[in-house]
Amino acid sequence: MANDTLAPYALGKPPVPTQDQADEPPVHTMPLNLIEAVEGTLADFLAREIASLDEIDPALGGFARAARDSVLAGGKRLRPVFAYWGWRGVMGMEPRADAVLPALAALELLHTFALVHDDVMDASDTRRGRPTVHRVFEAQHVAAGRRGEPARFGEASAVLIGDLCLVWADRLLGTADVDADVLLATRRCYDQMRIEAVAGQYLDVLGESEPGSWSVARALKVARHKTAGYTVLRPLHFGLTLAGMPFAGRTRAVTDAYSGYGLAVGEAFQLRDDLLGVYGEPSVTGKPAGDDLVAGKPTALLMLAREMASTAQLAELDGAADVTRKAQVVAETGAPERVEKMIEERVAVALHALRRAPIDDAAREILTGLAVTATQRQA
Repeated sequence: MANDTLAPYALGKPPVPTQDQADEPPVHTMPLNLIEAVEGTLADFLAREIASLDEIDPALGGFARAARDSVLAGGKRLRPVFAYWGWRGVMGMEPRADAVLPALAALELLHTFALVHDDVMDASDTRRGRPTVHRVFEAQHVAAGRRGEPARFGEASAVLIGDLCLVWADRLLGTADVDADVLLATRRCYDQMRIEAVAGQYLDVLGESEPGSWSVARALKVARHKTAGYTVLRPLHFGLTLAGMPFAGRTRAVTDAYSGYGLAVGEAFQLRDDLLGVYGEPSVTGKPAGDDLVAGKPTALLMLAREMASTAQLAELDGAADVTRKAQVVAETGAPERVEKMIEERVAVALHALRRAPIDDAAREILTGLAVTATQRQA
């Protein structure tokens, strides 16, 4: 089971936490352990897929096991959690979730695809405290004494791992036990989620190549597409479409509420990531602190720091100062405090959007808690 502060909210109905209580594990009352159910669904599916590739060639079995290890390496499982509570919002707490579990789990395969490719693009060495996929294959290449450039082999293998996870996500989604028209509508939502994630990722790559033309507004646009859409907003819509007819007649009101909530929480989630990327504790985040500063990634945090910096501070941010000093300069501009305020404002917007939504009260309470927990995390 994923060991993080979001897990209890996947399990049941907790008291609504305050900002100061965000890291305290709430009491849960429901027997369903959503995260374990999702991971069990993934493990069963991946075992079958690995067996089929093993039959073709043992090397493919090893390749597929590397993909499985990436999928099951932990994480917050945010996307299935938000999709599940989006579904519960209109279905209520009575129906069993077995029929939609494959669709919820498919979102984790999609997420793995995005992470593996993102790590290649960022040349990251670690993910969740472990070597990234391209580094794993690079090391295998060296150990086996193969011909060719190890880094090139590692990157090519990681791209294929990501591609495989994307295809697996499609396949697993197709096994959800819902009506054909519901599955078709869900696939449309899923396709939109994927398009937006790719678009946001390209803007992120583009921003690194021309940071001088970037701005806070454009950094937030990247956050909306790269993170907010496929982390919170679209998973909520995904859950709605899985519900099918039970939300007919409430479609516009629920969709609007989920959109307002999802966009605000998703942006706040990315803003928290911006802070953790510079000031996070590596033993908790699983990634080195300061990676964004090393890469010159034009995050909202860095763009704000540049806007608020004095001439001398700007010179240090643009100069050869080490990462520790650059992080200190960003802090001295007051940008981190401004980002914290932006997170707080977005959580307030999200809770306002949710307050009058015509959804199940238990789901509303848990989504309220998730808005705080997802944006006040330490990893």
